[in-house]
Amino acid sequence: MSRLFISFSGGETSAFMAQWLLQHRANHYDDIVCLFANTGQENEETLRFVQQCDEAFGLDVIWLEAEVKQGRARSGHRVVSYGTARRKGEPFEAVIQKYGISNQNWPHCTRELKLNPMLSYLASIGWEPGSFDTAIGIRADEMDRISPLCREKRLTYPLISDIEMTKPRINAWWSNQPFRLQLKGYEGNCKWCWKKSLRKHLTLLTEHPEWYDFPERMEALYASVNPKPDLPDRVFFREGRSTRDLRALACAGGFTPAHDEAQVYEDQLALDLDTSNGCSESCEIDFEEVA
Repeated sequence: MSRLFISFSGGETSAFMAQWLLQHRANHYDDIVCLFANTGQENEETLRFVQQCDEAFGLDVIWLEAEVKQGRARSGHRVVSYGTARRKGEPFEAVIQKYGISNQNWPHCTRELKLNPMLSYLASIGWEPGSFDTAIGIRADEMDRISPLCREKRLTYPLISDIEMTKPRINAWWSNQPFRLQLKGYEGNCKWCWKKSLRKHLTLLTEHPEWYDFPERMEALYASVNPKPDLPDRVFFREGRSTRDLRALACAGGFTPAHDEAQVYEDQLALDLDTSNGCSESCEIDFEEVA
């Protein structure tokens, strides 16, 4: 039996891929499953967009949230919906309580909030790793993000191999649709994702300071949660910056705000303020940790 798992991140590129696969590749597979994992810190616009895509394109999206297990067990899953998906960071906080603050050195948030819940759900319906293809929404202008383990892990990149899509082409397609993801490019699906560049953080702290209440509270409560007691306290952001540090930088001003690249795409020289860890409109999972 041939199976396809569509990893829907909640962004426009991922949504285009999902609907394209159902239109053009549905007859290639016996079964297709489309999953979206909610962390509790997605923008409301992202959740609304996922629901709109589901209704408009018939994706049959299954909404998941992490269910943290005790001991060394990986996060499991709970099935939710647009209406019941939690919006106050509850899944994220549960992961932090067990694993500590996530950051560049401890990047477990995507693994425990997205990857493992998705794999847990797939296992619950009898889909074990190696028994299905996984479609990931990485475009032809993002080929540096392709996993070197893609063949071994049965990862597919339809927007590179099947239909060559770039950011301008994705934008052109969405410009002809009756709805779009109502977020600026630098806002992204996860409100304050630590992978964002410093410029994006400072811009967001100016425009939406309340978005950073959650990471600030997490740092106050769980900075000392570590696998070993002698390790230093953790903070979320690069260069050892805490949420409070970012707030101070934003208040000081003196920076050029981030540009909304969601619907305009052009090459730019990267400055230090723009250095990121790959956070764009959405968080694509590379699935390299699949056993």
